[in-house]
This record gives sequence, structure tokens and C-alpha cells, in this order.
Amino acid sequence: MDISLSIALVMAFGTIMPSLAIGMIGKHGVDAIGRNPEAASKVQTAMILAIAFAEAIAIYALVVALILKFV
Repeated sequence: MDISLSIALVMAFGTIMPSLAIGMIGKHGVDAIGRNPEAASKVQTAMILAIAFAEAIAIYALVVALILKFV
């Protein structure tokens, strides 16, 4: 397999999957806040933390792609 194809696949899956996860986290967080507005601060804190972890996966994919390209 060509290295450029490998890099493209790493970046494709490394950006699509975390973006889907962030969308699902946001949807379920808004649903939870809509059902129980008193718990909005706790839900929002957990939601932001989960979004940060999902975004970190995309950054790891970028690092792997850069390693594949330059090493």
C-alpha cells in the first residue's frame, strides 16, 4: 500500500470518527439539559470534558499521519 494512501486513511478516520463522537456528545448533552435543567452545570462540565477527549483522538491521528509522512 502506498504511504500517501495510508496517511489519507489515518486522517480520514482520525477526523470523521471524533467529529461524529462530538456530535453525539453534544446531542445527548443538550437532551439531558432539556430533561433536567437544574443539572445543567454538571452536564455541561462532563460534556466539555468528553468533547476534549474526543478532540484529542483527532490530534493523535494528525501526529500519526505526520510520523508516517516524515519518518
